[in-house]
Amino acid sequence: MVEQTLGIIKPDAVAAGHIGDIIARIEAERFTIRAMKMVHLTKSQAEGFYHVHREKPFFESLTTFMSSGPCVVLLLERESAISHWREVMGATDPAQAAEGTIRRALGSSIERNAVHGSDAPETAAFEIGYFFNALERAG
Repeated sequence: MVEQTLGIIKPDAVAAGHIGDIIARIEAERFTIRAMKMVHLTKSQAEGFYHVHREKPFFESLTTFMSSGPCVVLLLERESAISHWREVMGATDPAQAAEGTIRRALGSSIERNAVHGSDAPETAAFEIGYFFNALERAG
């Protein structure tokens, strides 16, 4: 089933110059990029995006990191997009991520792990809507 998911190239990967590498991997995995833009989230915007984690101990650190520099948000589409993107990204902890995954190759910690992806259809719908309006979505 063709579905959509949100991908984010996080501030650590942007700062390290990995945007092109990650986009090349996305295209090699046969995702269609339906929308893409660079944003620099404010602390408040990062808090809104990660609102589901508000009560977790890492919320403050995560939202500070995600608002620390520009990131690239992407609307990705393909068959089984959510599960496939999560497989390509690898485990949240780069040390636990499988060889060949983006996080294993480019991540340095659980927080600074290069990329983000939606974890379920409902999450994807919220996350895509958070960053892209209807006019920004191709296809």
